[in-house]
Parts: sequence; structure tokens; C-alpha cells
Amino acid sequence: MGKKQVKKDNGKGKAKKRLAGLSRWLHIYLSMVSFTILLFFAVSGLTLNHADWFTSGKEVVTKDSGSVNLKWVNQPDTNKINKLQIVEFFRTKHEVKGALSDFRIDDRELSLTFNGPGYLADSFIDRETGKYELTTTRFGAVAVINDLHKGRDSGKAWSWIIDISAVLMTLVSISGIILICFIKKKRLSGFIIAAVGTIVCYLIYKLFVP
Repeated sequence: MGKKQVKKDNGKGKAKKRLAGLSRWLHIYLSMVSFTILLFFAVSGLTLNHADWFTSGKEVVTKDSGSVNLKWVNQPDTNKINKLQIVEFFRTKHEVKGALSDFRIDDRELSLTFNGPGYLADSFIDRETGKYELTTTRFGAVAVINDLHKGRDSGKAWSWIIDISAVLMTLVSISGIILICFIKKKRLSGFIIAAVGTIVCYLIYKLFVP
């Protein structure tokens, strides 16, 4: 019986060591893999919460005008208007960035809106003359960072980055909790600190958040 108990204990001990080793490995390497993106979201959280602290976000407005091919816009049947051709015209001629967020057609004019992180471009085209006005607004580096933090007008690829970073943060946190379970001297104090932090956050939310 004694030998069997020892073997069982040894088996449990090896399993614990493997779990501890895996948790340590995950915690270290996931932290390093996600270091840049986690740092970005930490810094951008500060710039987002305190936008008034930063003065580099002044708007720069640029206005342009010109004419497009009249055949492109002066079509009686609006379904025959080649939207892609018009969009590519502005991208090529004026280096318009961002995603096309709105394209409206009425009896007199066309309107296009492009949005990107910290970026906005609006164009209005007269359907009778083909003349247009383009207004481009750049809101500065801080606005770009803030929009990326929120995932606003940043596209599907950046949306994936946000999702991946959220998963990495979760795994780093979980692996850290598992890891501290194997550090006897720090285990109790670690859980107490975690509990205190959780309670403080809850109390601030409950008492001070409108």
C-alpha cells in the first residue's frame, strides 16, 4: 500500500510540475509575443481617456477642387453610375485614404465620404457640370492612436488584431494566476492583492460611476 501511495504522489507531483512549467512558459512567452500590442493598448488607453493632455492632435484641413468626366456622373439612370471608377479617381488623383463609408446619389449631386483612423474626406460632385469639391481632414497622431484603440474605421485586419490581443491578455492573466498557485510563499499574498484590486474596482464602479 505504501509503495502504491508513493507512486500516486509521484504521479501527482509530476503533473503539478508540468502544469507549473507550462504556465511559466505560457506566461513568459505570451507576454513577450504580445508585448508591443499590449503596450500600445495601455498607452492608447491613456491618450483616449485624457485627450486634453495632448496638443499634437490639431486638425489639418485641406481643400481641393476639380472636375470628373461628365459621363461618369450625368447618367439619367443612376444605376449606371460607376461608383468604383469615381472612388478610384479620388484615390489616384488626390491620394484619398480610408474606407468608403458613404456614397449618395441624388438628382443634383453625388457625395462621397471616406473614413480612416484620424482621417476624414468628403467630396461633393455636381452631376450637371462634373465639378467637385474635396475636403480632407487629418486629426493628428493622437486621434489615429485613439481610433485604433477603439477599432473605429480601421478595417477587418485591425479588428482581428484587437481580438487576438484580447485573447492574449486573457491567457497571460490566467497563466499568471495558475503560476502563482505553485509559489507557496507568494500564493496567499498574491490572491489577497488580486481580491483587493477586484473589490476596489467594483466599489469605484458602484459608488462613483454615474
